[in-house]
Amino acid sequence: MNAAASSSSSRPVRGAAVPVPSLSADETGAVADETFQRHTSPSLRRGGAGVAVVWFRNDLRVLDNEALVRAWAASEAVLPVFCVDPRIFEGSTHYFGFPKTAALRAQFLVECVGDLKYNLKKKGLDLLVRTGKPEEILPTIAKAVSAHTVYAQKETCSEELFVEGLVRKGLEQVQITQGGTSGQKKSPNPRLQLIWGATMYHIDDLPFTVNNLPDVYTQFRKAVESKSSVRNCSKLPPSLGPPPSYGLDEIGGWGAIPTLESLGLSVTKSEKGMHFKGGENAALGRVHEYFWKKDQLKVYKETRNGMLGPDYSTKFSPWLASGSLSPRYICEEVKRYEKQRVANDSTYWVLFELIWRDYFKFLSAKYGNSIFHLGGPRKVVSKWSQDQALFESWRDGRTGYPLIDANMMELSATGFMSNRGRQVTFGIRAHNC
Repeated sequence: MNAAASSSSSRPVRGAAVPVPSLSADETGAVADETFQRHTSPSLRRGGAGVAVVWFRNDLRVLDNEALVRAWAASEAVLPVFCVDPRIFEGSTHYFGFPKTAALRAQFLVECVGDLKYNLKKKGLDLLVRTGKPEEILPTIAKAVSAHTVYAQKETCSEELFVEGLVRKGLEQVQITQGGTSGQKKSPNPRLQLIWGATMYHIDDLPFTVNNLPDVYTQFRKAVESKSSVRNCSKLPPSLGPPPSYGLDEIGGWGAIPTLESLGLSVTKSEKGMHFKGGENAALGRVHEYFWKKDQLKVYKETRNGMLGPDYSTKFSPWLASGSLSPRYICEEVKRYEKQRVANDSTYWVLFELIWRDYFKFLSAKYGNSIFHLGGPRKVVSKWSQDQALFESWRDGRTGYPLIDANMMELSATGFMSNRGRQVTFGIRAHNC
């Protein structure tokens, strides 16, 4: 690394904070409205009966949410629910004590939930918010509104799978009766229906089972590109309403979105770096801004390894992680851009990176918790340092390497670090600390 490169790369947090996206509230709203309009189909019809609950977790969006659309089609009324699970905010990592969910991520999550509630209201629904364990909350709600099904997005990692199992057991204990005080009859227990929706390529469209997933990314990529196709985004009806007409008062109404204070957290907003706005509308705004307004998609492959500024890369990852943004929608917009503007290596490379994301999601389904173990699925034995002082100097940006320290300070101040920054800082941690 030459001195000039080190010096010029050591300033990622200088200057005023940059909002991402940088669109005004009116621009963001207009983009969201136009996007929803393009994905609305008046011809959709619902053919179900009764009440369906939708349990939102890592799919905090209305657009291209298969679980939500399935629930609407299979019911007369839909009740969206978000559980503020205290386990998400409690505890720390086994090594070195990192908090499970720190304040900056929690703030982003709170904004995502607020935006979800806003978009559901625009579609004729609302969002019921409760603080507590889903396995305790959802059976109570299902009983109160006589729900026949709880729909949710399928997850792959152990903590989420554990909670899914507890929710399923809780619903099995629910007894629902219909018909008033006279002539009551029992209905079947509400069931948990899990819907795949976290990846660009659907798990059912892979050219192999998850257990036979290739252990080499290139083999996976070539197989899905040649033998699979990306499904279209789910269409929305003009209205997703109504919500249930009974039972809500019994369980205390819609509830309030949590604040950081209620979660025992606080944020001192950085005056430097980038500030990501949480929520589906911000996510749609960022896609529009990067692809269409700033026309950056055509140079993505050339600029993606930068470190300074908002537009050297897409910055989609926070919204993808929270489920505020659908990977299929990104694919759809890439294809639209290629038809209307240009198709080149850069436009393809966004899809290439989304295939990487899919691959790791499917690997987690194949290998389970072993992906988090030090040895990984292959059980590779390596010797790791446990030098606390050396670790803290790396964590706090006090290594003496300007590039490393600047990146670590950016992460601490803003919650963000570039892809190249993550590679470089982890490289020195893995090989030199």
